[in-house]
Amino acid sequence: MDSAESVTVGADVEEETAAPEPRRRVGRVAAWAAGLLLAGVSVVAGFRVADSDGVTPVPQILAFLPWLLAPAGAGLLMAVLARWRVGMVWAVVALGVLAWYVEPYGNTDAPSGPAVAEVRVLTSNVEFGGGTEGLIKAVRKERPDLLFVEECDFACSALLREELPRADYPYRESVEASGAEGSVILAKVPLKSADGIEGTLGMPGAVADVQGHEVRVQLAHPMPPLPREVDLWQSELRRIQEYAASGDGTPTIVAGDFNATQDHAAFRKVLDEGLRDAARLAGTSRTPSWPAAAPAPLGAQIDHVLATPDFSARDARFLDIGNTDHRALAVTLTLHKPETER
Repeated sequence: MDSAESVTVGADVEEETAAPEPRRRVGRVAAWAAGLLLAGVSVVAGFRVADSDGVTPVPQILAFLPWLLAPAGAGLLMAVLARWRVGMVWAVVALGVLAWYVEPYGNTDAPSGPAVAEVRVLTSNVEFGGGTEGLIKAVRKERPDLLFVEECDFACSALLREELPRADYPYRESVEASGAEGSVILAKVPLKSADGIEGTLGMPGAVADVQGHEVRVQLAHPMPPLPREVDLWQSELRRIQEYAASGDGTPTIVAGDFNATQDHAAFRKVLDEGLRDAARLAGTSRTPSWPAAAPAPLGAQIDHVLATPDFSARDARFLDIGNTDHRALAVTLTLHKPETER
């Protein structure tokens, strides 16, 4: 072999030896990326499996649990690229857990007995009163029997009095306050005063006469799970849970901005006290209500109408009313009575 051939062969060997190094480097980067993605997803999913809301930032991320499918899927692709078998199995397990918990929570069995009354409910967080005019337009179109308004400041309360005359909504229970603390319940059906739920934000309550049937009605607006206020958020949801547990069989409706989704343990405890989510019953579970600016299907459903199992639900719709970061929720509830009570 002459010197020229020797140089050529040596160069080929060197290229073959060097070629795998960039591939190994890419594989290592992909494996690290997969590990980081899957670790983050697994921590949040682990708290969901443990039926716990954890500490910041877990409760904030839990509100968007279905969207963790995206980083989990990306982790799987990275693991495949890296040919990391453990990572592939890890990613498949994480995706399976998330898919399991994306399924809507709660019972949807139809109530027994005949329908005896019907009530249209609308709830809306108007964000410091900004969405009041849009809400009034929605009310005139939807014509709810019960209207729950959160973050209804003094100006909002006054505008509702002016634009929704007493002839249309003669009954009112409210917490008159500025900013986010104000809340109002308006009704076409008779309301009897009742103690509301104590909280940082106004949560008035009442007892309604719905076509001759007594129904407890309660506005819900616990504090959001801000990084330093998760304990407060949990304690106020616990008060709503206690209210739900105190019904002693009386038909009950709790509506408002719960600042929680079905993926929060504190909210599931409210449901477990005998309340069902009307959007779930009406087939619109997981429809986002916040933030309103996010294009569908992005966002989280934190605005709810909950009712005891003697109600069925239909026609649940989330409405864009403008000038607020929440969508309003309108739903028709039908009260049923067991055969023994006919």
